[in-house]
Amino acid sequence: MTKVIVMEHPLIQHKIGWIRRIETGSKDFRTLVGEIAMLMCYEATRDLKLSDVEIETPMCRTTVKELRGKKLAIVPILRAGLGMVDGMLNMIPAAKVGHIGLYRDPETKKPIEYYCKLPEDCSEREVFVVDPMLATGGSAAEAIQMLKDKGVKNIRYMCIIAAPEGVKRMQESHPDVEVYIGALDDHLNEDCYIVPGLGDAGDRIFGTK
Repeated sequence: MTKVIVMEHPLIQHKIGWIRRIETGSKDFRTLVGEIAMLMCYEATRDLKLSDVEIETPMCRTTVKELRGKKLAIVPILRAGLGMVDGMLNMIPAAKVGHIGLYRDPETKKPIEYYCKLPEDCSEREVFVVDPMLATGGSAAEAIQMLKDKGVKNIRYMCIIAAPEGVKRMQESHPDVEVYIGALDDHLNEDCYIVPGLGDAGDRIFGTK
């Protein structure tokens, strides 16, 4: 069964409250999404493995900790996922970045792929798939399947707001993928928007309609 972690950190919850507000403009919205992604990244990387490394300080030789094991990659689902990338890179600047482009068919509500560009060694990396919203779960499930088809075995999914329907879809489609959520909302409306949600994350990040 999919491991689902809903983050209760006060700073994350406070900032999510601000991006929900209808009066929050694109500039502040973008800044806050980046900050939330950075805080979530901090929480979601708690179990990364460390190695002892001997170094020299200005005073003496000593042993410090460094990340070991698989390298990291961030793969945003276009276009809204782009808003989370810089915040995560602030925490893990050595991570490589790929991109998966999907859009939701307005009639069927199903995801359609239009772009996929990944680091050459993506299959050897631990990959964080990021998207602000997990609504039906269709785009997330499709993006993760695309990664698996390319040999990626270590995948985590991170979103700021999720609907129960999307979580259920992820549990059914990818029970091996850990899901990190900033806030779990109530339901989807008839147009498959999350309620109470925050509207269209892509439009609010980029100032489009």
